[in-house]
Amino acid sequence: MICIDRHDGWRGDDLMRKIGVVGVGTMGQGIAEMLSKSGLDVLLVERTEERLDHALQMIELMLDKQMEKWAITAAEKKMIMSRIRRAEQLQDLEGCDMVIESITEDLEMKKELFRELDRICPPNVILASNTSTLSLTELANETKTPDRVIGMHFLHPVADIDLVEIVRGLQTSDETYERTKTFVQETIAKKAVLVYESPGFVSTRLICTLINEALHTLEEGVATAEDIDAAMRIGYDFKYGPLEMADRFGLDAVLAALERMFREFGELKYRPSYLLKKMVRAGQLGVKTGQGFFRYDKDGDRL
Repeated sequence: MICIDRHDGWRGDDLMRKIGVVGVGTMGQGIAEMLSKSGLDVLLVERTEERLDHALQMIELMLDKQMEKWAITAAEKKMIMSRIRRAEQLQDLEGCDMVIESITEDLEMKKELFRELDRICPPNVILASNTSTLSLTELANETKTPDRVIGMHFLHPVADIDLVEIVRGLQTSDETYERTKTFVQETIAKKAVLVYESPGFVSTRLICTLINEALHTLEEGVATAEDIDAAMRIGYDFKYGPLEMADRFGLDAVLAALERMFREFGELKYRPSYLLKKMVRAGQLGVKTGQGFFRYDKDGDRL
């Protein structure tokens, strides 16, 4: 465990070993898997037992797919799963060194959660949010210790993307930032990019603009969805084209991000495509529903 006297400052030899993850949807599952692979103990919290059971099943499924590709062994899978444990309640996170929040992008729900975490966790515990668009300053303002609140924006798929945006809110302390940076770069071996709070940060702001323009291009009949994605995937060496990216992020999540940036910036380039709104209303949300711009099987693979 970390023992820090906040008056004496952080000691560089202090290590984080036990991490809480609140919210184990697609991103939370990826974060939990990645943390365990880094040798950390992970404690998961979800709203219901059913959601937690599903999350653990999905993590195991992801590991099974890696075994099929000879990326990990059965023994490694067993070790990874052994480090991931369920928590019965938020109170169980009291002994964690860091808590990463990865619940739905709902400001009021996140505020309520941070109030609870601030009450439960000792002052030396870093409270991090995986939000992609919301204000860290606003979340931190719900706590009595806003200096320990920071953004850690992971990109999907977490295990494959070696980047974390570390987002500083207005009151995030240098100590919190340095501890988080050390954790990202040394403990989980990812590249840390420092971002000062702004709607969408860097990656969400840029990729949502690209996705929105791809949607306008599709609406105008310039090219098919398949050819738009092929142009960017092959021509610019993207792993996925912008429309498949949207499917994998979740079209509802893309819409929410664009709407928030449009409200915050007031610029037309962030105004969501009508096609995007129509697909969300139809419940065609991408991978998680099996249908978006493309079709997917239950494992998330393109059909």
